[in-house]
Amino acid sequence: MFKLNLSIALRSLWKHKGYTLINVGGLAIGLASCMLLLLYVAYEWGYDKQFSNYKTTYVTYNNQTANGTILSFNATPGVLAEAVKAEIPGVEHAVHVSYPDERLLTYNRNSFKKTALFTGPDFFKIFDFKVLKGNPAALLKNPDGVVLSQSMAKALFGNEDPVNKIIKLDNTEVLKVEGVVADAPKNCSISFDYLLSWTMFEKINPWAKGNIWGSNFCTTFVQLKDNSFFDKANTQIHGMIKAKEKGSNGEPFLHPLSRWHLYSTFEGGKSVGGKIQQLQIFFMLAFCILLIACVNFMNLSTARSEKRSKEVGVRKAIGSSRKDLIRQFLMESVLLSLISMVFAFILLEIALPYFNGLLGITLVIEYSSWQFWTVLLLLALFTGVIAGSYPAFYLSSFDPIKVLKGFTLPGNSSLSIRKLLVVFQFVFAACLIICITVIYQQLNYIKNKPIGYDKNNLIEIPVQGNLKDAGKFQVLKAELLKSGYVSGVTYSSRTITGGGNNGYGVSWPGKNPEEKILVNYRNTGYDMIKTAGMELTAGRDFSISHADSTSVIINETLAKIMGIKEPVGAKITWDDTPVTIIGVVKDYVFESPYQKTSALIMSHTKYIGSAMLIRVSPDQNLSKAVQFIEDKIKTLNPEYPVDRHFVNEDFEMKFQNEKLLGTISNWFGGFAIFISCLGLLGLALYMAEQRKREISIRKVLGADSLNILILLNADFIKLVLIANLIAFPLGYVIVNKWLSGYDFRIGLSVLPFAVAFLLSMLIALLTVSIQSFKVAKANPVDALKYE
Repeated sequence: MFKLNLSIALRSLWKHKGYTLINVGGLAIGLASCMLLLLYVAYEWGYDKQFSNYKTTYVTYNNQTANGTILSFNATPGVLAEAVKAEIPGVEHAVHVSYPDERLLTYNRNSFKKTALFTGPDFFKIFDFKVLKGNPAALLKNPDGVVLSQSMAKALFGNEDPVNKIIKLDNTEVLKVEGVVADAPKNCSISFDYLLSWTMFEKINPWAKGNIWGSNFCTTFVQLKDNSFFDKANTQIHGMIKAKEKGSNGEPFLHPLSRWHLYSTFEGGKSVGGKIQQLQIFFMLAFCILLIACVNFMNLSTARSEKRSKEVGVRKAIGSSRKDLIRQFLMESVLLSLISMVFAFILLEIALPYFNGLLGITLVIEYSSWQFWTVLLLLALFTGVIAGSYPAFYLSSFDPIKVLKGFTLPGNSSLSIRKLLVVFQFVFAACLIICITVIYQQLNYIKNKPIGYDKNNLIEIPVQGNLKDAGKFQVLKAELLKSGYVSGVTYSSRTITGGGNNGYGVSWPGKNPEEKILVNYRNTGYDMIKTAGMELTAGRDFSISHADSTSVIINETLAKIMGIKEPVGAKITWDDTPVTIIGVVKDYVFESPYQKTSALIMSHTKYIGSAMLIRVSPDQNLSKAVQFIEDKIKTLNPEYPVDRHFVNEDFEMKFQNEKLLGTISNWFGGFAIFISCLGLLGLALYMAEQRKREISIRKVLGADSLNILILLNADFIKLVLIANLIAFPLGYVIVNKWLSGYDFRIGLSVLPFAVAFLLSMLIALLTVSIQSFKVAKANPVDALKYE
């Protein structure tokens, strides 16, 4: 029986090549889209789960009450790790890890500026990276030890054995290679090119030594013996900082490593989501696209119902049961699904390189994984059964006597269900169009919103090597300004687009001593306002003609918090040092462009900061100016790469998640709309078949092609109108919830809904008119000659 059903199914598919092609195309696109999105979801879901003990490993977050709200961040004191390990029962291991820091490694003539992490020996007990060379038990115990990633070892030493080789850090510190570990996976939050000991960190940064509980400058990871200790450990660590330092504002808590990447957004000190929400959207999108493809199959299968009715009648008349027919039609749909899966694989392999390039990740199909093949088979069977279920039960229900006598098939119930399915397709399509339009509106609004400085023609270069010397920096600044290529040069303790460096040490007359106000601070050189293109709303910039060692500039946000009517000239205190406000700078974006600007205080320092800003003159050729700048820096600082960045490019990186959401929604929304068109085409084919005699009679009675087109299109326009009426409130709720996550957001206008309405109408008219035109032009004799 199976062999017979298979043979019949293959003959049926081959006989009706047009329908088979449309069905295979729709299902293949749906399956390929679904698989691609599921691969991405699995990749993101697998973040930080490569380690054998990830379920008992936690990253320590820190809650601080400031500015009337609770701030949560993964910065902790350096001494917390050892205290946790010594004082909290149930803790197996604890380690502190510095933030990623790009530093120069040199071996002979090979020099590379790569990402370093400073940490302790427990790092490899918590994170079991594969050790390729060296003794795992001895790694990072020596102050001058270094552990290289496989890629870093290859770049420095080629095919040499790197173990016990001597290399230099920043051309000053001598290091010995202790081992080589496998490169960190792409979907791992802990990324590095080499690891250095914590003792080396304290040597380079003497301020980090000692029992310091008031400074948060590293991440602390904690691994429990098992999760039964979690509640007690979390309670104990919660009050540890306050117990160690009176007046401290920190309340650390344990956040699961497995949730670190996806649940990174906190409100009121509690996790409320993060990238998981984007992932949920993609997961739903994957199955909605597949469901739309299944709906197409149903529509196209039942569109051929009259042609297949006689087959059903004959088979029932010679003894086939309804169960046999259901099995037959389900086999056809499953077979079609399997064929579509083959083509979906081809589409997937073609799309993967582009998708990987778009996301900057590496998605691969694991052909050797039994889990992959199991999911794939289940997906194909699920698609086949869902797509074939309605046609199977509908076609097998025909009365053999009636269909063999030539009675018209009862299509009303079928038509109603299929209209409902097409409405569902266009509800989904209209919602996608609304969401895509709002995403692009929001992205353009934030990108075009004033940011408080001129990011164009502004170059940022890390201060390293000889450039840290104030004398050489001044020589460089003079030569750059003299050339005419450059109109401004300065330096800062932080990059202009980055956060960090903050504290509670700013106070002023009238401030409530119990109130905690978190203030960001920057130490800058002269000409910061001019070079960055910022705007002073009051006062002046730091000047060489003034003694500005105790002068500060604040931003508008801090001025509002202080509530001082005339802030310029006011005396305030910063870390117990009296300072004078000499200027108020207009708020500028230095962290997230989606949130309100934080309070900021700037001071002048003679010590060269970590970042240098250079403003290229607008009337100069940019490429020539950049080349001149690089040559001058290379002459003064030959041992380091120039490593320049355009600030506008760095600023664009802040929109990466939203651009990703918009691009993926755009592509897969387009696929969903295309598949929906196939569904509408299926319904048009069905209705044309059901009404071909009516249309022929109308033509015989004098109706022209335009009247027929209007008649056929009217029903579909009603369906699209209904779909839009359902989609508008649904789309409003979705986009309004998404926009609520931003402090700065667009107001919802009629534009996204108008675009959705017009596009869905246009798509429906074009799709249906193609089929309707063929019906309107058909010879009525062909439909009426047997009447």
